[in-house]
Amino acid sequence: MATAKYQQDNARHSETPHTHGGHHHGGDVHDGRLLWALGLTTGFMVIEVLAGLWSGSLALIADAGHMLTDSASLALALFAAITSRRVADELRTFGYGRARVLAAFVNGMLLLLISAWIVIEAAQRLREPVPILAGPMLAVAIAGLLVNVIGYLILRGGADINTRGALAHVLSDLLGSVAAITAAGVILLTGWTPADPLLSVVVAALIVRTGWRVVRESGHALLEGSPPGFDAERLRNSLLQTLPDVLDVHHIHAWTVDADEAYLTLHVQVAESLAPDAAIAAVQRHLAEHFQFRHTTVQVEHRHCPAPDH
Repeated sequence: MATAKYQQDNARHSETPHTHGGHHHGGDVHDGRLLWALGLTTGFMVIEVLAGLWSGSLALIADAGHMLTDSASLALALFAAITSRRVADELRTFGYGRARVLAAFVNGMLLLLISAWIVIEAAQRLREPVPILAGPMLAVAIAGLLVNVIGYLILRGGADINTRGALAHVLSDLLGSVAAITAAGVILLTGWTPADPLLSVVVAALIVRTGWRVVRESGHALLEGSPPGFDAERLRNSLLQTLPDVLDVHHIHAWTVDADEAYLTLHVQVAESLAPDAAIAAVQRHLAEHFQFRHTTVQVEHRHCPAPDH
């Protein structure tokens, strides 16, 4: 019998819950969080830039520069969140959800670049110390910490990768404010100005860790990597053991489109007594119930696979 290939009907998406991706991204809620965080960060960023230049503190200047990139990253995240809700068209048949992943990747790379700049600037400050006005530095750093805490609380409830990428910026900024407060305290008590660049390096190391995590996760999605925890052999064995008319499962491919949406294609060889429609329905139902895959394409074969090297 000729090979039959069927696409899962979109009308089935509401049958059972799923975790490998849905269409309920809470777009308006995420957009509101990003908009509030953007306004808060941008407003304080202007104050911190001026205060950092006035006091001469690298920790404040680094934090101010970081807040500048935070504003840009939040604006990018907001733009991506709005773009991602565009419906699929002839150019983007999967929709525009990957815009959120791309924004997260850019934000992660920005974090790594900021870290490199902080380390380079800190090395220069250690070689050539500059006077620091610790009093103003401390006051502005405390205000910055409060702003970052509020921004963190606003974004904390966001679960999608785009919001988490923006949250990573705010969290690293919060760490920068803590470092600036600590450095200002040390300078006020002891007059030891190297505390400022040294603590900036510590913050840079923490930012690298956060930035790399965002880059790795978003990069995995951009490369169409498999969903977290995906095990093709386990999926294959489950189908063979549960569905008696399924004789073989092969050419299993799973990938993520926007880190929240997972897709799966596979070939199944079934007994000739089982009609293709019935085989597809049984396989899709099993995958939805046991593996939470809802975007599934099943190719049914009654004899040999026509594409052994697929």
